[in-house]
Amino acid sequence: MLNKPIKTEADYKAALARADAVFDAKPGTPEGEELESLVTLIEHYEDTAFPIDKPDPITAIKFRMAQQG
Repeated sequence: MLNKPIKTEADYKAALARADAVFDAKPGTPEGEELESLVTLIEHYEDTAFPIDKPDPITAIKFRMAQQG
């Protein structure tokens, strides 16, 4: 069971592997609770390590217009 903050790429990969191993766990079980914790830790790490900036409004409008032809 991994229940420590994800600080490195190795920690991240280990958390992803463990989440994959318990992915089908039923809610309310120890594995289900572990999965919930892992997902929270993984989301926090991804938000910190791989931030996605909001697009410039004009660029977003032009992109959408290009999609619509």
